[in-house]
Amino acid sequence: MLTPAFDLSQDSDFLTIAIRLPYARVSEFDVYFEGVDFKFYAKPYFLRLTLPGRIVENGSEQGSYDADKGIFTIRLPKETPGQHFEGLNMLTALLAPRKPRTAKPLVEEIGAFEVSEEVVEDDDEEFNWEIEQTPYEEMSESALNPQCHYGFGNLRSGVFQRLQDELSEVIDIKNPDFTPAAERRQKRLAAELAKFDPDHYLADFFESEAVEQILKYSPWWNDTYSKMMALENSPEQENHAALVSFSEEEKYQLRKFVNKSYLLDKRAHRQVYYSLIDILLAYCYEIRVTEGERNVESAWNIRKLSPTLCWFENWTNVHEILVAFGRRVLCYPLYRHFKLVMKAHRDTVKILQLGKSAILKCLLDIHKIFQENDPAYILNDLYISDYCVWIQKAKSKKLSSLAKALKEVSLAKTQLGLELEELEAAALLVQEEETTGNTACSVSTQTRSSSLEASDSEASESESESESESESDSTASSSSSSSGTEDSASEHELLSGSPSAPVTSLQGPLLQGSSTLLARDGAARVHTTGQTKPQALIQASGACRPLIEELGEQLETVLQVSQPEGAIAGSHSSVQDREGAADAK
Repeated sequence: MLTPAFDLSQDSDFLTIAIRLPYARVSEFDVYFEGVDFKFYAKPYFLRLTLPGRIVENGSEQGSYDADKGIFTIRLPKETPGQHFEGLNMLTALLAPRKPRTAKPLVEEIGAFEVSEEVVEDDDEEFNWEIEQTPYEEMSESALNPQCHYGFGNLRSGVFQRLQDELSEVIDIKNPDFTPAAERRQKRLAAELAKFDPDHYLADFFESEAVEQILKYSPWWNDTYSKMMALENSPEQENHAALVSFSEEEKYQLRKFVNKSYLLDKRAHRQVYYSLIDILLAYCYEIRVTEGERNVESAWNIRKLSPTLCWFENWTNVHEILVAFGRRVLCYPLYRHFKLVMKAHRDTVKILQLGKSAILKCLLDIHKIFQENDPAYILNDLYISDYCVWIQKAKSKKLSSLAKALKEVSLAKTQLGLELEELEAAALLVQEEETTGNTACSVSTQTRSSSLEASDSEASESESESESESESDSTASSSSSSSGTEDSASEHELLSGSPSAPVTSLQGPLLQGSSTLLARDGAARVHTTGQTKPQALIQASGACRPLIEELGEQLETVLQVSQPEGAIAGSHSSVQDREGAADAK
């Protein structure tokens, strides 16, 4: 028999069941309902439901069939008019459980009613989320139990002995069947410290434009949460469950699950709730960084950020879950920013406050992501499928208490154990020093350029003065030679090169000007061939005294070389002119 697609809705007096029956023989159908039982049969479809409230047959029930859509609609009166039926969208929980085929599950199921109160979950019991203290045990867990447990409620063991080829691609822990919980945690912490990259973290810390854009994204639960808060003080609080709706694909997923019960003790129940937080945190991060669009890395992100899924971690309190999630966000994914950790924290609180419907919708999405990824589907068998069935029967009071405990937990960077504050302080100090150094360098460059311009202007002025004096000297000499015999003695002294005041006064500025140019060019040539820094940097670094001495040496060399050559050439030409004039007379 096939289980048809169905949907349930209600008003104050009636429960409406819509059953889709394509290609069915609706001319022959059977409907049975009494109390909480409902059964429908139309070949080849059969549907049996366990309703959350009682219905009654009083003559007001109605039935209709839409041939175009193939939908059979049945309206059944409530035994207590005005009663609200909870959990009508939990389709898997409404399907009747299958009967066990062997005696072993039957014995376990009956025994569930005879076990102590510690095993049975009391609906009215206040769930304590404080740290559970256990006495110190000298013997290791591996010695007591050679095979370690994992999976939903720690109900699985020995699975990965048969899946060694797939192991490394799904989880990070090696040999989980023989690795106790304490050793798993030690290895996880060591692996996170080895993976943490300070350069990657600082890059996202200083260049956070992409992260800020991601933080602005609003996932679907934000609008639903706002609507719930608007209805918080409304007398029709039963409408809160209707705020979250399921698509046809999600309803199809729910119908494929097998309804079953779980025999969990108090400790196992606690682990189930704690691991639920861990999985939802990873899912919230994934939805935010991809902005709701899944990609090929979605399955990797979720299982990598959840220590429950990749290390089979066991938890003792809510705070250590948040710490472990924060460490993995800063070590593994593409965007590694502390603000993303806090945003995922707030998103998870909202989902838990929205209740079972919102949590189930997230779990169904995770299930689909893993189912489409090979080999991540193994995690569906270990965790997610059981969570999708279990959450439909979970107590809303426990989920509210869990949301409150998570909301009250705070997280600081110092608690992650990655020395983030010290790393950020050192990076800011280096950045400040670089900024200060660049400012000082620019000021020094401007000062040196201004000093070089001043020295160039002084050299130009001295050259112009030397040229003007040279022109006046040449004019004076031409006027004196035109007179013929005037001042012959003085002229003879000048041509013979005897040292006198006029010679020094005339030749001094010219030689000083040329020697200045030569010395400056010589100094530049000496510096270019013998140094690697510019001349201005040499002066700035305290090399002014050697440069002055070098200029002095260049000046002295020019004086020794240029003065005799000019004097000898001038005397020879003057003597020849005078001898020629004497012969003419």
